[in-house]
Amino acid sequence: MSKIIASAAIRGAHHLVRQAEEMLAKTIAEKGEHTPFEFPDTAYYLPMIYAMTGFPVKTLSDMKVALGMAKEQLHPEPEENLWKPYLGEALDSGMASLFAEEIMMALRYIQGLEPVTDPETGYVYNGFITDTIQRNLGIQLVDGTMPGFAAIIGAAPDDDTAVKIVRELQEKNILTFLSGHSNGNSVARQLLRKGIELGWETRIVPVGPDTEHTIYPLSWSVRASLIFGGKKPGDFRAHLKYTKDRVFAFALVLGELDDIKWTTGAGAINMGYPAVCDTDVPVIHPTGVCIYEEVEKEFDHDKIVQKVIEVRGLKIIVEKPPIPVSYGPAFEGERIRKEDMFIEFGGARTPAFEWVRMREMEEIEDGKILVTGENWKECFEQGGKMPLAIIIDVAGRKMQKDFESVIERKVHHNINEAQGVWHMGQRDINWIRINHNAKKDGFTLEHLGIINATMTHSRFRSIVDKVQVTVYTDEKDVLKFQEEARAAYKERDRRLGGLVDDAVDTFYSCLLCQSFAPSHVCVISPERLGLCGAYNWLDCKAAFEIDPTGGNQPILKGDLIDSKYGRYTGIDEYLKKASGGALETLNLYTIMENPMTSCGCFECIVAIVPEANGVMIVQRGHTGMTPVGMKFSTLAGTVGGGTQNPGFMGIGRNFIVSRKFLSGDGGIKRVVWMTKNLKESLREAFDGRAEEEGAPGLLDKIADETVCEDSEKLLEFLAGVGHPALEMEPII
Repeated sequence: MSKIIASAAIRGAHHLVRQAEEMLAKTIAEKGEHTPFEFPDTAYYLPMIYAMTGFPVKTLSDMKVALGMAKEQLHPEPEENLWKPYLGEALDSGMASLFAEEIMMALRYIQGLEPVTDPETGYVYNGFITDTIQRNLGIQLVDGTMPGFAAIIGAAPDDDTAVKIVRELQEKNILTFLSGHSNGNSVARQLLRKGIELGWETRIVPVGPDTEHTIYPLSWSVRASLIFGGKKPGDFRAHLKYTKDRVFAFALVLGELDDIKWTTGAGAINMGYPAVCDTDVPVIHPTGVCIYEEVEKEFDHDKIVQKVIEVRGLKIIVEKPPIPVSYGPAFEGERIRKEDMFIEFGGARTPAFEWVRMREMEEIEDGKILVTGENWKECFEQGGKMPLAIIIDVAGRKMQKDFESVIERKVHHNINEAQGVWHMGQRDINWIRINHNAKKDGFTLEHLGIINATMTHSRFRSIVDKVQVTVYTDEKDVLKFQEEARAAYKERDRRLGGLVDDAVDTFYSCLLCQSFAPSHVCVISPERLGLCGAYNWLDCKAAFEIDPTGGNQPILKGDLIDSKYGRYTGIDEYLKKASGGALETLNLYTIMENPMTSCGCFECIVAIVPEANGVMIVQRGHTGMTPVGMKFSTLAGTVGGGTQNPGFMGIGRNFIVSRKFLSGDGGIKRVVWMTKNLKESLREAFDGRAEEEGAPGLLDKIADETVCEDSEKLLEFLAGVGHPALEMEPII
């Protein structure tokens, strides 16, 4: 490594450690060394320090200990310093810098200085990135829709260049974090000046205005190793290898580099993250354990994104329909406010629906797009609101009637991924808006048809051979076909409602999350959807038809070993093979003995409450305490990572109202506590299941956070309302 670079990294590390020491001493003097601290909504304390050392920083006094570890990196001791990751003082200093930066950010939270509000724009930066956000993005992390992460540090030469770079990352579906500044400017400010929408919805996330704020995405990425990978705190080699091999992050450093950028970059290099700079920097070819990536330079901003993607080795395949606006998942989260709206359809404003119909090959013409309606172009040009029917006719040699609903659910994503076009709902409760910018760029109703034809072919290429789309705009036509569609929806629901576990001989696996949690195997049946909530049995069946070698594989149930708990010979055999021998057996319908593993992106956690002879359920995003004495984030830390944890299990929320939910343990009557949000969202279906189980009114006998957050008060409540769990046989 160049002496110049090494000197800069070391100087920067010493500066950060001194600064952290001064901040810590001042805060201890003001608040006392036993003052507790935790970042919002995480089970991992100060995540970078916890992952690398195994030391949980809970108080200001603990920060002194952690800062001592950082100082050891600056002045490394001989061989007995076993936790020190690498040889080479510059790279050691990089890790020291990350420790110091994490402590500084914690102290800023204690002082009320985080998240930062930008004084020029009034924009509130994201600050610390929570566990919940990571789990919310879980399915996108593993299914290829989010192939990598970019950290942009500094500022582009001008606002237009900043927009161009970020738009290119969006179109490639890269999640982008923004931090740091250059000459008083930053990419966040540049984008805000150009009216670009920022936030998780658009995958452009400004975390803070200083280089030190880069610790937020770095500590967030190492949490993937803790959450999904199941790596143990303190096993720094495993964490660093995981971040290099499985977390595809990289940096774009725009503008001149200073000591803080160099030392932060050295810490990132330890984690296997390359960087591309737009200035004439010396190229680093580091050596040492697990250090393989490089720092590169690219002066041409038209090529810099492609350069860093090549350096990181990402394989990005983007299917873009021939439409006049940008397209990709990064635009799904765009919101179109009333003042930005050019025209809208549905949403109780006008009649509207979308319907996928299976047709014979000779009945349709592939790629044909029809927009039908008197004076539709004239009406569209006037803006405002219009009726709308989108009928997608599909035909294919492998197409099945049951796949209509699978294809239809993708209409939401198809339309939403167009920049300037917004979609909500499905079937006959859909709602679509097109903004003024999309209209100005030439987007029309024909493009709604083109999008759905192109993306249906792309997403279901092995099932669908022909796609024809017809768009109706006259209200009489929309109402006429709407009645036909509603009859089809009803028949479809009746048919699919008859799909039960006992009626099929094949379940499906979902192995998508093995890219993050290598031993996790999700087994999906007609009555048990994936724990992420994104895949059901039909989705997996269709996915296997599309890609027979993909992550969704058929599992022949084989012989029934245990009807109560749901154990089959075929599932056990598949499990051993698919988990690489990590798992031996699985019971589908119990939480108490060999339950399903979890990767980390589950929608809810079920946990046993022994005192109440039942279970509680908490959904992702709930930040309060629960009767088992743990918040969701702490519970999630014990459930994920691909291990079986009797008494604890991650699930998809709709599994709660399945007839197979904990059927081996007594079913829905075992639920004694559930968050209020979850209760209300499932009320109709839950009440129906409770009636079936002979327990009408059960939901109102289930406590929530407004009733209690501890087991003692929970027992009082359950006794007072006569909850059936108290009379059931012991769950343990």
